Order: sequence, then structure tokens, then C-alpha cells
Amino acid sequence: MRRWWWCAVFCCFSVVAQPDDSAQAWMDKMASALKQLNYQVSFVLVQPNGGFEPYLWRHAVQNGIEVEHLSLQNGPGREIVRIGDLVSYFEPNVPAYSIRSTSINGPLPVTLFRQPKLLEESYDFVVVGRSRVAGRSAQQIRIISKDRSRYGYNLWLDQDSGLLLKLDMMNLQGEPLEQVQVTSLHVTPEPDEYFLRIEEDKMPETLHLNETDPVPGNWKVNWLPVGMVEVRRDMHRLPMTGQMVDYVMFSDGLIDVSLYLQAVQPGSSENGWLKYGANTLLSLQKGALEITVVGKLPPQTANAIANSVQYIETPQ
Repeated sequence: MRRWWWCAVFCCFSVVAQPDDSAQAWMDKMASALKQLNYQVSFVLVQPNGGFEPYLWRHAVQNGIEVEHLSLQNGPGREIVRIGDLVSYFEPNVPAYSIRSTSINGPLPVTLFRQPKLLEESYDFVVVGRSRVAGRSAQQIRIISKDRSRYGYNLWLDQDSGLLLKLDMMNLQGEPLEQVQVTSLHVTPEPDEYFLRIEEDKMPETLHLNETDPVPGNWKVNWLPVGMVEVRRDMHRLPMTGQMVDYVMFSDGLIDVSLYLQAVQPGSSENGWLKYGANTLLSLQKGALEITVVGKLPPQTANAIANSVQYIETPQ
């Protein structure tokens, strides 16, 4: 009896003491770390042509408010500063401005890092194993499109903090298309001194973006990848021709896809597509419509979206 009691207690304690190594637990740890820790990260965005963009990323919590700074390190530079829900952009040859947002629009997918649960309808998250990245122990997570209509990702998180160390976008054959590689990571008990010099009342004027009603069109999209929804609809004037076209943006939280629709013009280009790294541009004529799909997705998926567009005859 004594041996049975000791075994039961030991086994129960062992189960409780085991850390949760599920993919969801790691994604939750990452999301919490990105919001709560003080850190400075240097990373490089590696592009398909071998080019790269180096960035410096700072984050801190001051008096219960998140502050963030993202800086492009090459060329004339680009600086973005976030204080709570105020994001200010500083770019060469463009007047500085601010907008209301809880995240910075940069090279990292915001939803993946801050609200990964929103991606569960579109993607599966699978724990792969542990490795070493940027000199640190890392946990690898694979991100797989549920319907295999989109590219996948390999994500490496710092074993101790849960912060990003590496992110690869992979094509359907498992070959890398784009990569974010962290070169240095520092977690500190106190905010970086950079944030002590920021004064919110001296940030640029806030732009108030007008919310417009969706523009109706004589067409509908009958197929989209699982979890992808319409997030924006309006009309664009094409810079080359000045022609007004219907515009729709779809998103699954990880990638955005743009759809342009216009009446077929005399002498317009034939069907075809271009691919540059992860980016696909596909043009298709279907009946009275010329359809263009642009986004980081496989050409066959762009083609399926375009072919699902249906022209709706208006009653006479």
C-alpha cells in the first residue's frame, strides 16, 4: 500500500510539474512577452533577390502604457514610434504624421505576434522541436495553412523569453521565400533610455481617417481560402490610366490580398501572372470584367480567387 501511495503521488506531481509545450502555449507565451517585456531586437528582413533590410526594434512598458520604436537602419531611414494607441511615422520627404492604432505597420505580421488565436481558423500550429538560433536556445513552431491554399511558416521563439528569433515564409514545396532573422536580442528590467526622451505632446498631428460606406459592385467573390474575409472595399483611381476601379482587400490575419476589378478595356493585356518571391500578381479577363489579384500567396490560389468572381447582371 505504501509503495502504491508513493507512486501515485510521484506520478501525479510529475504530470502537474511538466511544462505545457503545446504550440498554443508557446504562441500565448510569445504574445504575452511581446506586450509585457522591455526588449531591444535587431533583425534583418531577407528579400527574394538577396537584398536585405536591417531594423532596430525597441519595446517597453512605462506607467502601464506600451511604447514601441521601429527603425529602418539602411538608407535615409524610417522611424515609427508608438505610445499606447498613437502611432507616429517619420519618413524622408514626407511630412510626419500620426494615426490611432494599437500596432505598428511594419515588416512583421501583427496578428501572428499579438493575437495568434485569431489565426486558428486559417492555420494549424505544430511544435517541431528545439534548436539554436542567434546563439540562443529556440523552440520551433510550424504554421500550416488548413486548406493548403497559402504559404506556410517556420517560427523560432526564444526558449527563455518567448520572443521572436526567426521567421521563414515557405512555399508549398517547403522552400524559403522570405526570412526575418534576429541578430541580437536583449531583455532588460527597465525601459530603454530612448523612451525617456519621447514626449507625447510633441508627436505629429493625428490624421483622422474617414470611414466610408462599402462601394457596391455588380459582382461577387464565390471562393476564398479558409478564414479569409473582406476587410476593406472602395474605389481606386489607377495612377497610369486615371481610370476608377473597384478595390477589395481580403485578409486572414496573416496575409492581405488585394483584388482590383474593372471593365475590360480595348487593347488590354491578356491573362497572365508574375511572381516575385512570395508576391504574386495575376491578371485575368472573365466576361466583361478584368480581374487583378495581388498578394503573398501561390499563383494557383490567386487564380482560384479570380475565377470565382461572378458578374451579376443588373435588371433592366
